[in-house]
Amino acid sequence: MIGNKPVLLVEDDAVDRMTVQRVFKHNKITNPLVIAKHGEDALAYLERQGEYSEVTAPLPCLILLDIHMPVMNGIELLQELKGHAVFRRIPTVVLTTSNADQDRLAAYDLSVAGYIVKPVELRAFIEATRILDLYWTLSEGPPS
Repeated sequence: MIGNKPVLLVEDDAVDRMTVQRVFKHNKITNPLVIAKHGEDALAYLERQGEYSEVTAPLPCLILLDIHMPVMNGIELLQELKGHAVFRRIPTVVLTTSNADQDRLAAYDLSVAGYIVKPVELRAFIEATRILDLYWTLSEGPPS
């Protein structure tokens, strides 16, 4: 991924979080993976509030975002991010089980960098993550 900045995974499902962690390790992605369990948790991390007030790591180079979560879902988080002068520049890729047209449209209306339906089969998920890593390794992000 871009440099060695953290990647923020916003995912409420524990099994999916563990799968992403294993796939990162398998693909030798060395970026630290920061996990938020829903949109409000992700905002707290980005804003360095609450339990994240002592975090000194740089902002993430990429956000991997689930759509359907409790408390604050992915679309609501995208609305918050896109309204913020700094956070709107963080590339956000939706990583979800939802293949619903309305979810894809809502995400792209909020300028996501991509929309990936989580592959059910582990090998396909490993390959999708490898390609995602390759793309974001080659891609130039906005200046810091």
